[in-house]
Amino acid sequence: MIFESPGAILFKLGPITVRWYGLMFVLGFFAASAMAMRLAKKWNLDTEELLNTAFWGFGGGVIGARLYFVLLNYKHFLSEPLTALMIWTGGLSIHGGLIGGILAGIVYCRVKKLPILVTADLILSAMPLAQAIGRWGNFFNSEAFGRPVGEDFPLKLFIPQESRPWEFKEQKYFQPTFLYESVFDLLLFCLLYFGLAERLRKYPGVLGCLYIIGYSIGRLIIEPMRTDSLLAFGIPAAIVTSTILLAVAAILAAVLVVHHRKHSAT
Repeated sequence: MIFESPGAILFKLGPITVRWYGLMFVLGFFAASAMAMRLAKKWNLDTEELLNTAFWGFGGGVIGARLYFVLLNYKHFLSEPLTALMIWTGGLSIHGGLIGGILAGIVYCRVKKLPILVTADLILSAMPLAQAIGRWGNFFNSEAFGRPVGEDFPLKLFIPQESRPWEFKEQKYFQPTFLYESVFDLLLFCLLYFGLAERLRKYPGVLGCLYIIGYSIGRLIIEPMRTDSLLAFGIPAAIVTSTILLAVAAILAAVLVVHHRKHSAT
């Protein structure tokens, strides 16, 4: 099976250009928000405040995602600083978005006196759904692909020559790593949302930690296949960040389980 992007632009209407990347980004956000609100209603929590938190997280996530990307590509943006604002062309890092979104959500929860851990569980359990949809934006932009593969490879992604790394200019087909991550994210969503959410309800914060652990494991598996990884000190930044987040989330999950068990025992 061959995947080939029809192009980054969905349509143009006068001076307005609608891109697939932005559409996938927005669709992912609303799909995940709807699922988080569905679970919040089931748990008898304020769905309006949850949606407000999600919007704050969305804003913080966009800022964090772009800032993370710009910092890791600072040499390019020093020569063309205005392009740092052109987020519709791509260049949003999921790890930066995750960090920025969580920080913005915490700030909103503290201001509104909302339960931070429970809110995090609701939103983060649905987050992989947004990522599964959002990865298709990378497909339309012909980015986030893996190493070259032969024509007999069962799943392959055609990349136009202008989007290929210079060392692979003569190669046509590449690993569809965007698809691998999209499928992984969808499976992670099903596991967290349908399999674990109710079981871990009495351990606030643990479900959110499991999202970070699961997503980090997925990135550690898929990232080495990619050809366009952002580098930090010569190492793929996603591997460094995923390793750190995995360790922190695992420790925090263990601490939360112990804390909640002690609290319930008393």
